[in-house]
Amino acid sequence: MSENHYLDEFLTFLRVERGLADNTINSYRYDLEQYVSFLSAQKLKLFQATQNVILSFLNQQRLLNKSARTRSRMLAALRGLYRYLLQEGLVTTDPTENLTSPKLEKNLPRVLSVQEVEKLLSQPNSGTLIGLRDKAMLELLYATGMRVSEMLGLDTEHLNLELGFVRCMGKGSRERIIPIGEIAQNYLREYLSRCWLKLRKSTGERALFLNKNGRRLTRQGFWKILKAYAKKAGIQSEITPHVLRHSFATHLLENGADLRAVQEMLGHADITTTQIYTHLSKRKMREVYEKSHPRA
Repeated sequence: MSENHYLDEFLTFLRVERGLADNTINSYRYDLEQYVSFLSAQKLKLFQATQNVILSFLNQQRLLNKSARTRSRMLAALRGLYRYLLQEGLVTTDPTENLTSPKLEKNLPRVLSVQEVEKLLSQPNSGTLIGLRDKAMLELLYATGMRVSEMLGLDTEHLNLELGFVRCMGKGSRERIIPIGEIAQNYLREYLSRCWLKLRKSTGERALFLNKNGRRLTRQGFWKILKAYAKKAGIQSEITPHVLRHSFATHLLENGADLRAVQEMLGHADITTTQIYTHLSKRKMREVYEKSHPRA
């Protein structure tokens, strides 16, 4: 059987048995295809790879200026693949067993100040159909800290505006309930009553956020919308959809929110992932101290 056959079987296993998100599956597919191309150039098969072969592949990626984070993800994909092949009895040893991931730089995520968030959220013209949709989206994203893929995957029935919460599906098909603030609730009500039916072209469409063609808005579509509003708001630094998620978490912790509650709202499986935001709030505290204390 071809190498691609084993890759397809492994990726199907990850999707069906492990419940990994499509974005993760696509990243793993890309990484593993790079690896198979490397093996082919060396005239090697998956089953012939040794630890040195994998180290050579990762070193090649480093020479191609791939970041430590990308190389770490590649190694994770290879680890998963060889463990799967071992489990299926297709290999007798795991060549990734004693390999360690490249050391990652601990870059703190970019976060908007409260004032920058206010500027950004004030940009859409809620007097128009598209402007009101954009306003509802941005308010919901900042109110809940959802990932953009989670927000764009919402259907109308996932909202409960009477009780003020949204039900979303996160990584690994884990469902969670997140409260929605009153301001976001109000804009969502207005969007649903004034715009949603006008944007929807098909009676079978259930997506909450629709594009001009009446179909579910895409990540690329949202990215363009966000960049345009950030530019209009005069935000100079690079902004991504994840920046609002980072800002949501940091602003909650700065105002005394419990770390476990923030972890639950963000949908982090491990609290150590959430703890990076405590570093951000401590940095902010230090800045305030140094600016304000007479002997700082």
